Amino acid sequence: MNIAKNSILTLVDGSSYLFRAFHALPPLTTATGQPTGAIYGVINMLRKLLDEHQPQYIGVIFDAKGKTFRHELFSPYKAHRPSIPDDLACQIQPLHDLIRALGLPLICIEGVEADDVIGTLAQQATAQGITTIISSSDKDLAQLVNNQVSLINTMNQAKLNSAGVKAKFGVSPEQIVDYLALVGDTVDNIPGVLGIGPKTAVKLLQQYQTLDQIIAHAHEIKGRIGENLRFHQDQFPLTKQLATIRRNIPLDLNPKDLQRQPLDIPALHRLYGLLEFKTWLHELPAHDLTPIASTPSSSTYETILSFEALERWIKHLEASELFAFNLETNCPDYIEAEIVGLSFAIKPNEAAYIPIGHDYADVPPQLSRTQVLTRIKPLLQNARLRKIGQNLKFDCNVLANYGIDLTGICHDSMLESYILDSTAAHHDRDSLALKYLQHTPARYEDNASKSTSKVPFNQVAIEKAAPYAAEAVDINLQLHHCLWPRLQQHDRLCRLYQEIEIPLIPVLSRMERHGVQVDTVQLKIQSDELATQLKALEQAAFDIAGETFNLASPKQIQTLLYEKLKLPITRKTSTGQPSTAETVLQELALNYPLPRLILKHRTLSKLKSTYTDRLPLQVNPRTGKIHTFYHQTMTTTGRLSSSNPNLQNIPIRSAEGRRIRQAFIAPPGYCLLAADYSQIELRIMAHLSDDKGLLAAFSAGEDIHQRTAAEIFNTSLAKVTSDQRRSAKAINFGLIYGMSAHGLARQLGISRPDAQHYIERYFHRYPGVKAYMDDTRQQARQAGYVETLFGRRLYLPDINSRQPQVRSQAERIAINAPMQGSAADIIKRAMIQVDNWLQQKKTSARMIMQVHDELVLEVAEHELEAAAAAIQKSMMEAAQLKVPLIVTMGSGTNWDQTH
Repeated sequence: MNIAKNSILTLVDGSSYLFRAFHALPPLTTATGQPTGAIYGVINMLRKLLDEHQPQYIGVIFDAKGKTFRHELFSPYKAHRPSIPDDLACQIQPLHDLIRALGLPLICIEGVEADDVIGTLAQQATAQGITTIISSSDKDLAQLVNNQVSLINTMNQAKLNSAGVKAKFGVSPEQIVDYLALVGDTVDNIPGVLGIGPKTAVKLLQQYQTLDQIIAHAHEIKGRIGENLRFHQDQFPLTKQLATIRRNIPLDLNPKDLQRQPLDIPALHRLYGLLEFKTWLHELPAHDLTPIASTPSSSTYETILSFEALERWIKHLEASELFAFNLETNCPDYIEAEIVGLSFAIKPNEAAYIPIGHDYADVPPQLSRTQVLTRIKPLLQNARLRKIGQNLKFDCNVLANYGIDLTGICHDSMLESYILDSTAAHHDRDSLALKYLQHTPARYEDNASKSTSKVPFNQVAIEKAAPYAAEAVDINLQLHHCLWPRLQQHDRLCRLYQEIEIPLIPVLSRMERHGVQVDTVQLKIQSDELATQLKALEQAAFDIAGETFNLASPKQIQTLLYEKLKLPITRKTSTGQPSTAETVLQELALNYPLPRLILKHRTLSKLKSTYTDRLPLQVNPRTGKIHTFYHQTMTTTGRLSSSNPNLQNIPIRSAEGRRIRQAFIAPPGYCLLAADYSQIELRIMAHLSDDKGLLAAFSAGEDIHQRTAAEIFNTSLAKVTSDQRRSAKAINFGLIYGMSAHGLARQLGISRPDAQHYIERYFHRYPGVKAYMDDTRQQARQAGYVETLFGRRLYLPDINSRQPQVRSQAERIAINAPMQGSAADIIKRAMIQVDNWLQQKKTSARMIMQVHDELVLEVAEHELEAAAAAIQKSMMEAAQLKVPLIVTMGSGTNWDQTH
């Protein structure tokens, strides 16, 4: 599609909008403390711009994080600018989300300033005969003004053409760069000429026209101005380069890609609600996320301080079909947490809070914690009584500290939200209340603060704590009433929620509480050894370089590698500078020692700071173990993640990484048993694609990488070399992650045409895979989402983006997500089945870790053989595919020995 020559392209300087709004408006915040002033200001300016100009073609351009070519030219460039304030930084992502929801193309390119993107797009538009309007308050952009490009002030909407620029600044657009070189730019820290301000600069340019002519006649200019001009003339080539906006930046888009899109009404409802822009929210048309539950506007909340009231509520709870339940504790650490109070709700807008652990001066009489928990325990352990909560796994863990096994877990609003849309940014109670109930709950900070310091909930006055806690459980109930009907509209999502996510809660709870034992002495020894190795690597790097340098500085590394050592430049950044990205250093490391040392130093430094130094600090002093926290709602694909520590990222491929795993140990008389799905995502690919070649290879139990190598290199299985198998493995895994020919070429160290040839041969031998990928992309474009084998959905808002890079990334996700998500579903099903066996057999074995496609258990030595057989069988039966699910088993006294 071409833009008609009488069309207008509007380019918005988003960064200019952002900082002007941030400094011009008061510090607005939501009830939850989220700053919104800058967001409101930018959106308000955009709405006015859209109303007044009704642009069909528009782009909103922002500066990306990080340095650009100007930093390479002049290290003090923008150096005096303070780091972006926290209360502005947290507004950037919501702002970007809102701009996209308004249907406006948003452009933010790493390593390139917004001005250069604007300059390039304006130049492209001019070449196509298209009129361009730039909306900004940045004087630097005045240099772009010509007969087809004009500037609009963001505040007063005053329009500047060439005559307007001259009237405002005293110089023409063509003289702006020279003007900036003379006066400098304090905002960007570009030096000017001492003693030359705007008036003097204008006078000089009016007399001599250009900076070159001023320099040529500098000897004629008398006084201090002339002296300073002559003194600073050597800096002018640099300052002009810094001030000149580039108009030829390589872009993956052009003006025709910047067509305004329809409003994303559901997204606007959600974002305006979260950010509490109520006037704009009420302007929106209704959509299918209109809240269907009542809100806690006229609620009846009770504080239970007597056994009579407690007994009355217990009778109501015992007679109910479903009730909401929530704990209040004194800290977020489930191992150390003590129960401060319990809250219950059966009907919307009615709830009760039972304080049992508030501890402050003059606290009124409360019911005894021991007596209340003793009375409540049968209720909570009754599987017939169905419970609702929000993040009930935490409640499970805390109750277990008191010998209470929470059963009857029926619903969790956090998981209901996650299953409905895993790509949503937040699934916490407050965010969901605002999104679905359009209600802002009371904040913890409003009830639990003294001056600027939070206090634990047990020190919050009961008269303040009770309404807060009762509202929390009421919202849990109302969210369920809102979310559950939506889930019931989708049979597969409903089954996924009921058969996988909810049953997984007690499984994960048991894993977290049991914990993992680590050898802190071994970790300390390794940490000391890593420190010695890092010092030696640093010195070796200095010896090769012939000088000392900062191994963490890309600029210093770039200078050493390419200017001093003259290493080949294999790739450049978007600004034309030689790249020092890790993938580039990996290529250079194949032939040169310094990049190899730098990479080794980076790797060991990360291992030391992240693992060997930190893991001992994460051991709980009471249990002597590490107790991680498994997150069910953090990834878009359904995979579990963990934190404190993040077990998913503990390395296995390096000797140092494997040594860290050696510190994860079994207690005396026990061993660790690891059960790992073999090539599960490739097996899922075979199942989904129904490719005859892949199905036959897996069904025959062949080495799939060897088989693929034989097919691609047209040789027999017996003659496949290790290099050929390595290439085939890279292709097998690379394709399901969307790897391009360029990426494959870089990974294998071959030419791009050779890599493309390998991929073409792969698809020729496995045509079902190619057909599956094409069909998946097409279905994703039509539906806006993809599904796993078990119905889990991943929404893809960018699948039809007009920006090729954005669209391509969404297409890669569309292909990979069904495989990665299906693997996540299968491992979760396996965990549930293995846990069922563990509970039924009353064995001493315990599941202690889930990492990627692997389960790790702690098993008594005398039970190892029986446990291994049962666990392997359970995992292999977790799903029925067209090819066998293979589970490899390994055991040892530490985690590394299991592999």
